[in-house]
This record gives sequence, structure tokens and C-alpha cells, in this order.
Amino acid sequence: MPPRVKICCIRNLAEAQIAIRYGAAALGLVSAMPSGPGVIAEETIAEIAAVVPPGVATFLLTSQRDADAIIAQQRRCRVNTLQLCDAVAPGCHAQLRAALAGIALVQVIHVTGPESVAEAISVAGSVDALLLDSGNQKLAVKELGGTGRTHDWHISRRIVETVRVPVYLAGGLTPENVTTAIHEVRPFGLDICSGLRADGNLDEEKVRRFFAEIKQAAG
Repeated sequence: MPPRVKICCIRNLAEAQIAIRYGAAALGLVSAMPSGPGVIAEETIAEIAAVVPPGVATFLLTSQRDADAIIAQQRRCRVNTLQLCDAVAPGCHAQLRAALAGIALVQVIHVTGPESVAEAISVAGSVDALLLDSGNQKLAVKELGGTGRTHDWHISRRIVETVRVPVYLAGGLTPENVTTAIHEVRPFGLDICSGLRADGNLDEEKVRRFFAEIKQAAG
């Protein structure tokens, strides 16, 4: 089966419709971040999430680390999936589970080196999926995604082979490198943002090529 595709940094209903038409299984909706592209108002996130058809996941990308703040954000935005872009406080995953029945939890692991394997293992049992990205939480201004950089896919492959939850691969994906990414990492899903954009807008031709490459790689 080809990997599921999450198109991130969706800005409006028109972009959501393009993504869904070409086969996106999930849409990424970015709330306030310390850096990076694609941030939209929570009101816009709620408007998009309200009209996405059943079967398409709506991911709220949040930089919040406190359970109460994340719960409040989900209730305002009404998404069906939370993408936790930063490391959260101890016990946060359990609190989210208790308060938000039926809402999927996806923890981002920023792959910076071999230590990321241990980090992924430590959190995998608390969430529904992991998302491997190329950010850096240790900078003065945190990078929590949208960098357009790839990371060491050998480490990502180790994580995929080690954990027992689905793993999405993000960071620097494009129509030109997605076939290599699929073969090297074997992820459950692919998450792409800047690689499908031109002048900041979702480029329909790039979307078409991306899905064509995935179909060919899976065949």
C-alpha cells in the first residue's frame, strides 16, 4: 500500500479542496508557532475542520506543552487529531487521552541524531503515531517544523523498524525526492508542506506530481 499523505500548512478552504481532490488522507492546520510557515488563525482552522469530509484527518499543529492549554485549543478548533510539535510536560499525553476521547495524538520527534531513536521509543506507547521532522527544539527560537530540510533518513528508518505505532516522515520532501524517501524509510505516512508550494501558495501541479511519484513508487 502507498503511504498515506498529509499535506500541511493548509491556509484556506481552496487549498484544502485541492489536497483532498488529489488524495490527501490528512490536512495539517498550523496554529501559533515560534517560527516557520503556514500559521493561520484558530477561527480559520475551525472553519476548515468543520467542512472536511469524513475519512480525512484534520491535524492541529500546536506548540503548546501544557495539557489544559492543548485541550482548550482542540475544543476551539474541533479537529480530530492533535500534532504535538514540541515535547510536552510529563503526564500530558494521559491527560489528553482522558479529556479528549476519540481525538488522535501524534507526537513530533525532531530527528537531530541517534538520540532521537530513544526519544521515539520512550513516547511511542503514549500516542497513536509519531511524526519525524527536521526541527530543533534547542535553539533560542525553536524550530518546530516547516524548515524545508531533510534529516538523516537512516535514523528515521531505525525508528520505523523499532516502534509499534505508525510513523509519518516529514522534512524537506518534494516530488523529486519522495520516491527515495519511501524506499529508504518505509514510513506509514508522508507529511509535506513547502515542497508543494510556489510563492507561498499550494501548487496544484506539484501536488499532482507528488501523488504520481508515490503511486509509481508503490507500484
